[in-house]
Amino acid sequence: MPSRIRAAWTVAAAPAVAAALLTAPATAATAAGPDWSARPAAGGTAGPGAGDRPYFYLEGGPGSALQDRLSIVNRGKRPRTVQLSPSSITPDAPSTARGSGAWISLAAKRVTVPARTRADVPFTLTVPAETPPGDHPGAIVVTGGGREIRVPVHLRVNGRALAAISVEDVKVVKAGGGAAIHYALVNRGNTVLTPRLAVRADGLFGEVLRRDARTLPVELAPGSRARLTEKWPDAPALDSVDVTLTVTAAGGAHAAGSAGYTAVPWGVLAGAAALALGAVAGGGAWLLRWRRGRHRPADGDALAEPAREAREAREAREPAGSGSGARQ
Repeated sequence: MPSRIRAAWTVAAAPAVAAALLTAPATAATAAGPDWSARPAAGGTAGPGAGDRPYFYLEGGPGSALQDRLSIVNRGKRPRTVQLSPSSITPDAPSTARGSGAWISLAAKRVTVPARTRADVPFTLTVPAETPPGDHPGAIVVTGGGREIRVPVHLRVNGRALAAISVEDVKVVKAGGGAAIHYALVNRGNTVLTPRLAVRADGLFGEVLRRDARTLPVELAPGSRARLTEKWPDAPALDSVDVTLTVTAAGGAHAAGSAGYTAVPWGVLAGAAALALGAVAGGGAWLLRWRRGRHRPADGDALAEPAREAREAREAREPAGSGSGARQ
C-alpha cells in the first residue's frame, strides 16, 4: 500500500486511539446496527459539515488523488471484525451507473475493532486521467455480524458540466381498457439528472391527453439508460392520436419523443368486416345473374329451335333423289 496510507492507518489504529471509550450517542445520519456502525470520520477533508457526515463528498480534477477516512464504531462488549470493500453501486444510483468504486484504495480490507472503540480506516480515491467531468457515485461496503452497511461516496470531477438527455424508443400499445406508453431515457451528459416528464396526445378532433411536467422517481447517472412506462387508462377507444413526451432536467437538459397510436374497437372492426363480406357476396350474385341474362335466347327463338331441329333430322333420314316428282 502507499506509504502515506500505511502511515495514516498506523496512526488511526494506534492503541491509544483504539482504546478510547465512546460516550457520544449515534446520530440520525449514522447507518448503525445494534452494536456497531460505519460512517465518514468526523472532520474529513470535505463534506457538508465538520462533524458527522451522512456520506463522503470528494471533488477534484482528472488525475487527482483524494483522501478521506472511514470510522468504524464498536459499541459492543466484545471485539468486532468487519470486512471492507469498495463498490460502484450506491443506494441512490442506478445499477448501470459508471461509478467511482473501482478507483478507491482502502488501507485495510479487514479490521478488528476492540470493544467500545472506534477505528479510522484511511482510503484514497484516484481519479483516472481520462475521467469526464461530472458526478461519479461510489460506496464503501462494510459487512460484519450478519449485516451490511453501505457508506456512499459522492465524487465530483471538475470540468465543464454538461446536462443532456434523450427520449428514445417511444411506443404506445393497447393495455386492458386503455393504453400504455413505453419509452427510454438516456443521460447523454456528464452530470446526474433527475428528469421531469410532460405528456400530450392530439387526436383527429383535438387534444385528448395533457399531463403537466412532474418529477420522475428515477435518477440517471452519466451514460445510464432507464426504461419506463406511462399508464394511460382512459385512452380513446376510437381515434388516431400522436403522443409526445417532453423531458427536462436541471442544467438546461431538454428532449422530446413521439409516437403514433390508432385505436379501433374490435366490435367496429368485426362489423366493418361483415359489411364488406356482405357487399362482396351481393355483388358476386348480381354479376352471375347478369352474365346468365346476356346468354339467354329470346322467346321466339326458343319456340323455333325445336321445329328446326326436327326438320333437319327428317331430311337426314330421307334417301337422296326420292320424292313425289321422281321417275319410276
